[in-house]
Amino acid sequence: MTAPTLVVLAAGLGSRYGGLKQFDPIGPGGSTLTDFALYDAWRAGVKRAVFILRPEMVAELMPALVARYGTKLAIEAATQWLDDLPPGFEVTPDRTRPWGTTQAVLAAAPLLDGPFAVLNADDFYGRHAIEAVTTYLGAGHPPAHHAVIGYPLELTASPAGGVNRAVLDRGPDGSLRRVTEVRDLVRQPDGSFAGTASDGTRRVPGNTLVSMNLWGFGHGILAPLADAFRAFLESEPGPTEECYLPDAVERAIGLGQARVEVLPTDSRWCGVTYAADRGWVREALAALVAGGQYPEAMWR
Repeated sequence: MTAPTLVVLAAGLGSRYGGLKQFDPIGPGGSTLTDFALYDAWRAGVKRAVFILRPEMVAELMPALVARYGTKLAIEAATQWLDDLPPGFEVTPDRTRPWGTTQAVLAAAPLLDGPFAVLNADDFYGRHAIEAVTTYLGAGHPPAHHAVIGYPLELTASPAGGVNRAVLDRGPDGSLRRVTEVRDLVRQPDGSFAGTASDGTRRVPGNTLVSMNLWGFGHGILAPLADAFRAFLESEPGPTEECYLPDAVERAIGLGQARVEVLPTDSRWCGVTYAADRGWVREALAALVAGGQYPEAMWR
């Protein structure tokens, strides 16, 4: 079976971090979080990566990305344009930011002809997690069957402040039933986390599985995502609202358009939500390299 394509969400603004954290040389030898994710994908059998970029990023970044990763992976780019909307919709004058991760994945649709994985460029996912996704995609599931990696919430916390997480609710068969976005989750003395959902305050146990936006999709997800994006636009969203990928997937599940298997992992996630995260993430990456799990010169 053809190896899955890796779709890398790299168009984020990094507003809380204060810059393009996905390309910050935070690891040993000047490595970035993207370096680790692509290295894990490459050694799991991925041969092609499509980067989702904002228009102003393409000219500067694409030559650098091809030069860095092109010896091991075929590198392509898809551009997330603000005005790339379905017929009948226009950008309102007060809209200046991208439309979210659902539109980002749809930007790659013309370059996708089979199963694909999706991940954020600014997250470290761990070898086991990425291998779990590629193994699932290589097993020949129907096009409407998909997967999401579930991390224990306690392994995704930041010591620098509260985090937003998509809490996964599984059915008895292990498939995803719903996704609940809980914001500003902060660890409590008893090991649980307190945050805020749309229905009020929420207490979440530390072992609860959450999504860090690592997905394995069959090609059949693209039509439901397009439907979800259109429905989002029809709701007349405010100038800063975004169509998030977990919400679009949950909608597809509710309409019977998709089945999503939750794949638990004990991989330790790390990422830089805040500038203050830089120190502990740097130490974590250095420990992985020192322990032999990654070479310092991954892409040289």
